[in-house]
Amino acid sequence: MRRVKLLNPFKSRIIDEKLIREHLALERTKLANERTLLSYIRSSLYTFLGGLALLQIKEYEHVEWLGYLSLGICIIFITVGTYRYVHLNRKLRQLLQPEKEEDQLQEK
Repeated sequence: MRRVKLLNPFKSRIIDEKLIREHLALERTKLANERTLLSYIRSSLYTFLGGLALLQIKEYEHVEWLGYLSLGICIIFITVGTYRYVHLNRKLRQLLQPEKEEDQLQEK
C-alpha cells in the first residue's frame, strides 16, 4: 500500500491512499447532493412559473385548476428536495464523525 502525503493548511500528515479515496468519494457525494437539490429547485421554479402563467390566462378559465395543481406540485418539489438534501447531509455527517474521534484519540 502506498502512502500519500495530504497537505492541510493547518497541519500536514500522511494518510493512506484508501482514506483519500473514501474522502474524495464523500466529497463527490456531497457535490451530487447539492446538484440534486438545485435540480429540485429548478423544477419547482418551472412548475411555479407554469402555474402562474395558467392562472393569468383569462380566456381559458376551465384550466385554472391546472394552474393551482402546478402550484401545489411546486411546493411538493421544494419539500421533497429539501428533505432529501437534509437527510443525506446528516447521513454524511454521521459517516465523518468516527474519523474525527479516532483522530483525537491518536493525537493523545
